[in-house]
Amino acid sequence: MRDILVINSGSSSLKFAMLGLDDLRALDDFSVHYQGQFSGLGGCQAHLVIRDGQGKILRDDHFAAIDDLYDHAAALKDLLKWMDENTDSSRIRAIGHRIVHGGRHYRQPVRLDEGVLDDLETLIPLAPLHQPHCLGPVRMLLTLRPDVPQVGCFDTGFHAGQDPVAQAFALPRRLTEAGLIRYGFHGLSYEYISRRFPAYLHRPETGRVIAAHLGNGASLCAMLNGVSVASTMGFTALDGLPMGTRCGNIDPGLVLHLLTAEGMTAQQVGDLLYKQSGLLGVSGISGDMRDLLESEMPSAKEAVDLFVYRIIREIGSLSAALGGVDHLVFTAGIGENAAPVREMVSKGCEWLGIRCDHSRNQRGEIRISEDGSPVGVWVIPTNEERMIAWHTAHYCH
Repeated sequence: MRDILVINSGSSSLKFAMLGLDDLRALDDFSVHYQGQFSGLGGCQAHLVIRDGQGKILRDDHFAAIDDLYDHAAALKDLLKWMDENTDSSRIRAIGHRIVHGGRHYRQPVRLDEGVLDDLETLIPLAPLHQPHCLGPVRMLLTLRPDVPQVGCFDTGFHAGQDPVAQAFALPRRLTEAGLIRYGFHGLSYEYISRRFPAYLHRPETGRVIAAHLGNGASLCAMLNGVSVASTMGFTALDGLPMGTRCGNIDPGLVLHLLTAEGMTAQQVGDLLYKQSGLLGVSGISGDMRDLLESEMPSAKEAVDLFVYRIIREIGSLSAALGGVDHLVFTAGIGENAAPVREMVSKGCEWLGIRCDHSRNQRGEIRISEDGSPVGVWVIPTNEERMIAWHTAHYCH
């Protein structure tokens, strides 16, 4: 049995899972020993939930900061302490990490060491909300668990094989050749969907699929038989759809205007676009879709409407890149749980042949399209942790 510890660190969360594997034949061969998540990191109090493989809660605690903020480092220390006290940590054969940005050079999973970490730290300006928190746990574990190999799995890797035309900006060639291209993100989520979707169709060829990873971070990916063709995210994870606090697609001239006419600094503009915009900025209420759907405030509806409108626009663009669409797949927090969003998106795409069945959608069935709909509409839970464990096990095999 190979036990793989997976660390999936976000901007304010740290997900983890301990998975066991007897062989390397299929994603479903992993058994889950336990999994959990710290939320609210970087604030005065964090919440931890740990469940066993059957979903039973093993721990449900809140952690208050003593002197400053309860951050990712404190969370990882508490997790390792719990593991030492409640599990056999010696069974860990490898640790797999989600790394948001791999740049031009890191396209495949790689063993993480000080040299690789130094390279990946140069990419922090391209993913400031995520990259530091992805790399921090690796450095800690190099000290705390130096004998356990660590493997980095990259969100950008799934998109690395896209046609150069799909990756290029219309910039001078020297900048393109220096790596200023569209990378795309959420690749581990999309790869998981691409590997699982054939089982739902009962055939290996999946055709033209648009997957919608809709969560606090949100993007769309066009896939042809499981291969990434185009994505809404670009050079950074700021591009594309409006998100919880990120603006999404924006006229670069507006950024210049903020810097010159408004006199804002680069740091102020960065904070505005990454942390104060998106659903939070438009609504003035919250960046959480659940809060907006429950609110009666007009600004909340405006934020939801803009989110849906941009998804519909981008589905049209990705359909053009694919030459049509056979299936639309919703996944991630909003995609899996917000039935009103799925229905509004589907209604806006009826011209493409998308027909959403209201009852199936409300019940949260896996296939929510009407019988006879030219385009299949699906709700498939993603599992980045299982994908990371798969890559880590293969790398260390």
